[in-house]
Amino acid sequence: MATIRLFPRLFGNAAVEQTISISLRKHVSGSFIGSRHRNCLGLGLTRTRSLNTDSPHNNRPPPDVDVVVIGGAVMGSSIAYFLKKHNYNMSVLVVEKDSQYTRCASTLAAGGIRQQFSNAENIQMSMYSAEFLHNIKENLCVADEDPPDVQFNEHGYLFLATERGAHILQENHKIQRELGAKVELLSPTMLKERHPWMNTDDIALASYGYENEGWFDPWSLLSAFRKKAISLGAKYVDGEVSGFQYSEVKPNESMAYGGCGRRITGVKVRMLNSPETNVVNCSYVVMAAGPTSKEVGMLADIGCGPADGLLDLMIPVEPRKRYVYVCHAPEGPTLDCPFVIMPDGSYFRREGFGGMYIAGKSPPEDQEPSCEDLSVDYEWFNDQIWPNLANRVKAFECLKIKNAWAGYYDYNTFDQNGIIGYHPAYPNLVVATGFSGHGIQQSPAVGQAVTELIINGCTVSIDLTKMGFDRLWDGTPLIEKNVI
Repeated sequence: MATIRLFPRLFGNAAVEQTISISLRKHVSGSFIGSRHRNCLGLGLTRTRSLNTDSPHNNRPPPDVDVVVIGGAVMGSSIAYFLKKHNYNMSVLVVEKDSQYTRCASTLAAGGIRQQFSNAENIQMSMYSAEFLHNIKENLCVADEDPPDVQFNEHGYLFLATERGAHILQENHKIQRELGAKVELLSPTMLKERHPWMNTDDIALASYGYENEGWFDPWSLLSAFRKKAISLGAKYVDGEVSGFQYSEVKPNESMAYGGCGRRITGVKVRMLNSPETNVVNCSYVVMAAGPTSKEVGMLADIGCGPADGLLDLMIPVEPRKRYVYVCHAPEGPTLDCPFVIMPDGSYFRREGFGGMYIAGKSPPEDQEPSCEDLSVDYEWFNDQIWPNLANRVKAFECLKIKNAWAGYYDYNTFDQNGIIGYHPAYPNLVVATGFSGHGIQQSPAVGQAVTELIINGCTVSIDLTKMGFDRLWDGTPLIEKNVI
């Protein structure tokens, strides 16, 4: 037997906190159910790293679980880990359709982590995640395996601003310091003294995060989360969600609920390379489907249902393709090179040693590339990025591209910030998506937040109320000034 708290959101009187005992893996209809391919940087080689350790006969979903997590990349794996960490007896199923993570946004990211945001929520989430990464060997160690190493390079983020953007750095710096972020403002003179290799002629102000900022290996973080979640009992299955089953919300359960009048009671999982579909009965569903979240939501009538059931609004998330270029400049900046964000949005950082760097830039809205495949546009680098790099660092005038890859953002078209919270149409559907390039660095904080939402009914460690769905219905975007 296990004890799980049922919070008032689902079960009637908001003044009463109910605790019940449930038998795990016991199905009760309509109620609680217990129970890259990635190119080697700069080497021009391809490596395949697989995390799928299940034999084919084990790759089947169980009939009943407490929580189904849709999406098994870094966000879904973080959620699975925190759920199991909080309650070992809670049964968690993670459904992932790309078990090799060849098109996964997580593993194709640049791997940056920073506290230099303008919103308190983003700042606090990344501070939480940085602390988690510092203690990752303790947090995600698995018995009889080497402790995880995500190669956290704590060399900071350096934002550069011209006169036009200096006031934004100053405004952001104030709230960052109030929340405890270790950041400092640098004048052009200070910047030049610290980084003599940098052209500062047009720079009016710089902001540097000297602690808890830098970059890490996204694949290693995903691998560590997944292995730890599995070691705690989470089940991963290679499959694709194809639909849902529902039950009506009973009148005595709906006092604080004004949604579509249904609760999700089952998830239909289509097995890959097979016509077989299995129904998994569950108590909660967590949507962490990244760039495909809108399509998964539509399977639950989100965006194609009636307004009076709060189903008329699409989840505003779509894939956006971003390029990452691996460059070699033998005379470029060495170990003192931070993750540099230039005034036009171009960025670069050191990648290992030997004069290797990665660089990129997000395009303007009218130049977004097609997402039909992950092909790389090298002309984009030549026309839009290289001139800015060469102007900023003289040694980059003769750099050479050694490799490149493309990956997807789960881009929130509404305000480019994550959506974290219950969907108002369903009392047991939690959504964590739309992080627009910040997901890899915020995944530990989001995993903790989603667990708190399921266990407590609200976020506790960090107040993330503003990142819920209310802002979408109210039409009040949560604007983040520091989007890269």
